[in-house]
Parts: sequence; structure tokens; C-alpha cells
Amino acid sequence: MPTPKTTAAPSFSDDRWNGITRPYSTEDVLRLRGSVAIEHTLARLGAERLWELLHTTPFVAGLGAVTGNQAVQQVRAGLSAIYVSGWQVAADANLAGATYPDQSLYPANSVPSLVRRINAALQRADQIESSEGGVQRSWFAPIVADAEAGFGGPLNSYEIMKGMIEAGAAAVHFEDQLSSEKKCGHLGGKVLVPGSQFIRSLVAARLAADVCGVPSIIVARTDADSARLLTSDLDELDRPFITGERTSEGFYQIKGGVEMAIARARAYAPYADLLWCETSTPDLDEAKHFAEGVREQFPGKMLAYNCSPSFNWKKNLDDATIAKFQRELG
Repeated sequence: MPTPKTTAAPSFSDDRWNGITRPYSTEDVLRLRGSVAIEHTLARLGAERLWELLHTTPFVAGLGAVTGNQAVQQVRAGLSAIYVSGWQVAADANLAGATYPDQSLYPANSVPSLVRRINAALQRADQIESSEGGVQRSWFAPIVADAEAGFGGPLNSYEIMKGMIEAGAAAVHFEDQLSSEKKCGHLGGKVLVPGSQFIRSLVAARLAADVCGVPSIIVARTDADSARLLTSDLDELDRPFITGERTSEGFYQIKGGVEMAIARARAYAPYADLLWCETSTPDLDEAKHFAEGVREQFPGKMLAYNCSPSFNWKKNLDDATIAKFQRELG
């Protein structure tokens, strides 16, 4: 029998990992990998490409795709990245075959399934163009996938991250809401978990990527800007924002806002490649305040922003501001 390819020790000293903290060792990663190295080519190429784009362009824009054909048309039109949204999957592309609100009600493998379908469509487009005389563009645009609040705790985050990588996702984002009470970022009633609990989920996701041998890009999203509830007063990080009142469910009431979002983003910064503050409206001043607050302690930290179709853009901004909004963000 041929000898299976063995796994090489990961290197955490590369420049790619500057500023990233791992509370585990290379020995831990190797122990979990097993004896056979399994390649995840699309996830690796996508992560490397997206990392390059993030460092060579003012900003990377991506539209949500809910079918493989939509993704093909986006790449054909010149977009450099594709977004797979949990909101879209909940509404029209989940494995339950149901139409759900954006509350993480669908089967947890629904987003990886859509990522896999999109990559299959991109592969077919690449094959067709190649067979007709040569590839004219890079069809395999990196996919940024929504892992919601991880569908549970750290073990669930590990598994969903592994599933995303196996499907070929380049980047995955997690949010600091309580998974069982998860709400759309623009709805009321959001419940946060303690920052330390969310960090454990980020660490689990990073460990999954390391075990898979892929330099996946992890995005940490905080919903603290508009959240008003918290599961526990455990963390010193959260205590300045707790009012002292509790709900009938036992949740702690908090004064959410951009300052709490900044405090949490700073805590998450060593464990994520990009930081994202979910906002209720498109607001350049708030985005600037958040960015300055984060970069006061973490200069150069990369940021993400949700230019959501759920926003009432016309109510909040004029046409000229809307037209230049992403450029101003970048």
C-alpha cells in the first residue's frame, strides 16, 4: 500500500499570524490532525487570495449569493469576493427547505452546503472557459461565510468552522450573541454572551482551521452596539455596561452602544483577523469612532462592515453619500 502523506507541523511564527494569539501549541494541533494530511485546496487558495486583497486594495466588497449561478454572474461582473449570508440561507437556501426569519433556526450545515454548491458552480465556469481556449479571469473568488453565533458553544464552533473549510470557504464570521436567542443584527431583543465565552468560540474556530491546515480568515462580530441583554455578569469587561436590573428570563440588562462594542472588539482582537461592529443604520461617523477606538490599542487592525440591504438607506443618507459610502469606509 502507498504510504499516506503525513502532516507537517504548523508554523505560527509566520508574518501572517502577527498579532494573533493561540492558547494552544503546535503539538496540540498535530495530535488532532491524525496521520493523514487532507488537502482543502479551495479554502486555502481562497484564504490566501482574500488575505492578499485585504492588504493590496482599499477595501474588498462582496455581494450575497444565494445560488451558484448568482455567484458566477458576480465573478463575471468583476466582484472579487462572494458573501454567503445566514439571513439569505434562513430565508431561501437552507436544508430544511423552509422559510425562516434570521434567528439561526435552520440546520447548522446549511451554510457549508451552499458554499459547496457555489464553489461547484465556479468550478464548472472555470472548466468551461478553460475548455474554450483559456481562463480569462480568476473564477474562484474567495467566499466569506456566515457562521451566525456558532450554533452553540466552542465545540459547535469548531465543527461549523471545519465544515466551512471542507466546503471551501475562505473566511468565516462569528458573532457574540447567545446562539439559542440569536436575532438578526437589526432587531431588538439581542442577548450577548460574556466576552470570555465568545473568545473560547473564536479559539475553537482557529483551532479547527489549524487542524485543517488552512490559513482561514476569522472575523469576530460584536452586536453590542444595539444589544440590551447579557447572559451573565461574569466578565469585568462587561460590568461597566450592566445596569443592575434583570429580566424574568434571568438576563442582565445592559447599556449597549459603540463604547461597549469597542471594549469587546479590543478583547477579541488577538483572536480574530478582522473585527466587525454590527450597526442598526449606515453611519460613517459611528464607523469612524469604532475604528479609532479599536486602533488606539491595535493599530492597523482590519475591520469589516455590513452594508446591509436591511438598512433604510434613503431614510438615513442622501444619494451622493450612498454612492460613496463604501469608498469612505475603506
